[in-house]
Amino acid sequence: MPPFANLLAALSAQSLHALAPGAASGDVREAGRYDPAEMAPSAAPAALPSLLVVDDEPELRGLLAEYFGRHGFEVRMAEGAAQARELIAAARPDLAVLDINMPGENGLSLARWLREAHPRVAIVMLTTASEAVDRIVGLELGADDYVAKPYELRELLARVRAVLRRSQVTAAAAAVAAPPATAVADGTRRVAFGDRLLDLDQRKLFAADGAEIEITAAEYDLLALFARHPNRPLNRDQIMEQAHNRGWDVFDRSIDLRVMRLRRKIERNPDKPEVLKTVRNVGYVYVVPQA
Repeated sequence: MPPFANLLAALSAQSLHALAPGAASGDVREAGRYDPAEMAPSAAPAALPSLLVVDDEPELRGLLAEYFGRHGFEVRMAEGAAQARELIAAARPDLAVLDINMPGENGLSLARWLREAHPRVAIVMLTTASEAVDRIVGLELGADDYVAKPYELRELLARVRAVLRRSQVTAAAAAVAAPPATAVADGTRRVAFGDRLLDLDQRKLFAADGAEIEITAAEYDLLALFARHPNRPLNRDQIMEQAHNRGWDVFDRSIDLRVMRLRRKIERNPDKPEVLKTVRNVGYVYVVPQA
């Protein structure tokens, strides 16, 4: 990755302004837990939100750990994907901040693995302003949000907090609204979308003959959302907030494109949908197949 001298200088200035005098940068331990109690006289909360920062720039890692630790997070750091996997295996974080451009396995590959292996971990991607394709791919892989470099620490903090709030709301809603799933021989739960079956435990889509139909993490999240709300029209605001943990604006057509791609995979005739129907001036509705 090219050096980010200007970014680090700007972030350092923000960090010095945000941190109380006397905070020692030497208290940050590489690849270990960052304990805010070592820098603050008050006792740490019983359960701090846990954050994993994955970036190959050591100065930036330390700066983020110091800043987030100061704002009530338990922070661990990894210099790359391999170390991140080890730390996640030891203790799953609530949210991972992933830099896209890292040597070896990049942040997009790590995000794909993280979404498949640990779907409840929220993901915020760090990109450069010119990487529009990477941002789109990251969101398709299941990232909850992205922040473009250079960024302000306050913005990153606000986005991380917002993603965690939405994740908690989504998890609570999922626990209350159980999908109309049926158990199959191996005990897994599956929801019918036409003659397709969505496996909620494996996060996979299967055809009637048992063949797997490839879907992205974002497409799975959308199908799972519809499964939780059968025969109920959902507007784009609800879909973006609950399935993708981010807001929607009038120019955002990503939901329409995703529904169009899903219709090609689950409908007998995508031009005349019977499962994912459009509700005029509202959004979309999942119509449960009649027995």
